[in-house]
Amino acid sequence: MTLHARTALATVALLSLPALVRHVDVPSLPVALSARQTDRARTEQLATRVNDRMRALQREAEALATQSRTLVGDLRTLEVERDLQIERLKEAQDAVMAAESDLADATAKLARLEEQRLSQVPDLRAQLVDVYKRRGGGYSRLLFEAESVRDLGRIARAVTALTEINKQRVVEHKATLAKLTAEQALLSKTAVERAASEGQARRAREAADRAVAARTALIARIDARRDLNAQLAGELQLANDRLRQQLANLAAGRAVERVSLPLGPFRGSLPWPVIGPLLGRFGQPANRAGGAPTRSGIEISAPTSTPVLAVHGGTVAFADSFTGFGNLVIIDHGAETLTLYGYLGSTDAQKGQVIDAGAEVGRVGSAPAGPSALYFEVRVDGRSVDPVEWLRPR
Repeated sequence: MTLHARTALATVALLSLPALVRHVDVPSLPVALSARQTDRARTEQLATRVNDRMRALQREAEALATQSRTLVGDLRTLEVERDLQIERLKEAQDAVMAAESDLADATAKLARLEEQRLSQVPDLRAQLVDVYKRRGGGYSRLLFEAESVRDLGRIARAVTALTEINKQRVVEHKATLAKLTAEQALLSKTAVERAASEGQARRAREAADRAVAARTALIARIDARRDLNAQLAGELQLANDRLRQQLANLAAGRAVERVSLPLGPFRGSLPWPVIGPLLGRFGQPANRAGGAPTRSGIEISAPTSTPVLAVHGGTVAFADSFTGFGNLVIIDHGAETLTLYGYLGSTDAQKGQVIDAGAEVGRVGSAPAGPSALYFEVRVDGRSVDPVEWLRPR
């Protein structure tokens, strides 16, 4: 080959090199951009979810603060009422003590009246016996026994006096009995009234104590919820900071690490894995051979092959068949929190796979009892908790 031919060939090769380079690099550029765009879209989606939850927690915190202030005011009112009932009970107890003292005095008085009544009985009995001995003639026979007018006058005066004395004794006896009866009735009435008053005061005091205790316990629960709310908001803020840093790294073309959101702050707001009525609730009898006697999760009715969606992002810790649960997928969300999806008819999930919230983990299959359903469980710190408390109200 001549020098001119070799030079022409080299020139063509040099001119073709940039095109070759462009031809090689151009296909890889869209792939890299696509991956970054995917990471950015995912990060922005997570950031939106975090911000939405933080706003929800903020609204809840404000509502709890308002409720707490109202309850503190109610508690003070109840405490004042309780103090008033304490004083009323004290007064009622003092009244009972006074009634007991009156009872002791009345008892002594009744004893004296009884002694008086008993002391009158012999004299009255003697008079009645004397009248009886005169065989019904009474004192009139004495008049016929008079020997003179003087004796007749003396006997008449004596008979009149004796008759009056007996009459007076009968009246006094009846008066004593009436007074005794009245004293007994008054004593009984007073005792009943004082006992009823003390019982009413005691019940009012107990009711006031219960009301104060209930408000105090409610305030304590609200304070605990406010503390938890602040803790969850703090965890979300840390996650939000990491997401913002990841967005900055993506914008700058720097390497990024995957950010996972903690499950705890989303308690009560997680989406349902499938939509359908509950067939079995947490804690109810399981009716599953060889398993626990009570349900550790819930069973949700859904048609066969309905997609089952992850309620939160995480890493697949288990994806295989499991006795009593059919195909089972367990997602680890970090910080000792797991969600379990059982009775799956099929699943493409693989152990170690990273999965996002809302991604499909499998399809609904049949429960051991027969109907198509999903078994869903939430575990925190190694123990099962009621999933309904973690899912969004519906």
